[in-house]
Amino acid sequence: MRDPAPWQKRYEKMLILALLFGLVSQYLFVGAAAGISVIVFIASFYGLFFYSIKGRMGGFEKWQGQARSGWLLLIPIFLLTLTYALYDNGLFRQLNMFALFALIISQTVLMTSSSVKPWYRGVFYTELLFLALIKPFAFIGVPFNLVNDRLRGKEKGENSARSKLGKISLGLLLSAPILIVVIALLATADEIFLSWLLEIPGVMDRFSLGESIWRIVVAAVFAFYAFCYIWGLLFNKATDKAKDLPTDTPGAAIQPNGRIEFDPITAGTLLVSINIVYVLFVIIQFSYLFGAANGLLPEGAAYAEYARRGFAELIMVALINVCLLMCGLHLIRRTSAAAEWIRKLSLTLLIGCTIIMLISAYSRLSLYEEAYGFTQTRLLVHGFMIYLGILLVIALLRIWKEHFSMGKVYICISIIAFVVMNYINIDARIAENNGDRYERTGKIDMAYLGTLSTDAAPALLKLQVKHPELKGLNGVINKLQDKAHKHNKWQSWNLSKQRAK
Repeated sequence: MRDPAPWQKRYEKMLILALLFGLVSQYLFVGAAAGISVIVFIASFYGLFFYSIKGRMGGFEKWQGQARSGWLLLIPIFLLTLTYALYDNGLFRQLNMFALFALIISQTVLMTSSSVKPWYRGVFYTELLFLALIKPFAFIGVPFNLVNDRLRGKEKGENSARSKLGKISLGLLLSAPILIVVIALLATADEIFLSWLLEIPGVMDRFSLGESIWRIVVAAVFAFYAFCYIWGLLFNKATDKAKDLPTDTPGAAIQPNGRIEFDPITAGTLLVSINIVYVLFVIIQFSYLFGAANGLLPEGAAYAEYARRGFAELIMVALINVCLLMCGLHLIRRTSAAAEWIRKLSLTLLIGCTIIMLISAYSRLSLYEEAYGFTQTRLLVHGFMIYLGILLVIALLRIWKEHFSMGKVYICISIIAFVVMNYINIDARIAENNGDRYERTGKIDMAYLGTLSTDAAPALLKLQVKHPELKGLNGVINKLQDKAHKHNKWQSWNLSKQRAK
């Protein structure tokens, strides 16, 4: 790592801002559910980030400008952050933590040019994992070095106390994930140990010292990670590492770039054989499976078992076909025009059969929902099948247009799809669909409605007005209102809870 002395004062300010970021983070999240606090948290991080990278990129080189795609990622990041203040869906709140982390890491790497790989290549995301989860640990001693240099007025020279402090901090940090795994295993193996762990929150509530220690730990984790991650972006040199690949793969050859390419005859035989089976299966689909949507079930088949089993099997086959498609696009060696034509035709047929399977699976799931009601998992699977169908159509275009960048489109559509799923307000749709089903069939699962978030409250109130005779609906609505009143701190405010109140 290059000597940071010319930037000493700036790095000291960066460390101070990181510590302030940690203090703000613990205040926002310890003892309070995530809400509008997420917006404040993300804004605070970006304040630290933009201050740190101002005027340079990768250390001392001048910052020539940010990638346009990096700026575009601000749109989904902003929209996903906003969901914590608008909605209260538990599943998406958890998923959005990982999504926001991934998007912010991607954006900061793009804007600092910390990776020389294009963002639509898989190797770029391998580098992201390294930069986000491994490299920051290499700089855990830097904050202590800065403080020690400031106190002693030294810029160079080895100091034993500083070295020991850095080693202790690194040992504690590295032991944290191991402890988490060990504690989880022990808690699973011994119920007494588990009961002790469950008592810890109560102890922290009774003694302010315990809460203070916990807040310090949380603040330190956020501060040190943010500082070390940004430091890793400032002092980053991308390196290309060669991968050792087997050279004895049957029907395949190793190219000079290290990529495996299968013989077109071997691959063509595989695709044709699979397609023969799929064509026969599709004929069966048209003969009676689609007829099941109109109530024409196969003889001796139970309604629920038919819908559930058929759906799961078709989804698994569709996912296998996606893997075959990726291999067919990238791992088959190009030779003669006839072999290319067979490859493209086989992959096209594979996609066509897969789309028909998805349509069949969609109809089977609709049968199941009509019989047993709408749930979060079932609606999410509906969305996943539509998303998968769009990806397959794009892949169809890629088969016949070699220069079409499928990776770029896939990444963009995936981000858009995830944001859209956040904003369709799935709990409200569940309540509306189950209300419509009640009007058609007179059946409704009141117990499941009680598990929904406050997002469902407006739809349930409309249902209550239309059908005041529904038993238990008042209790469900009251439960949602009680849930909304449990979080009264300003950090936990969001629109969904406010409407329920």
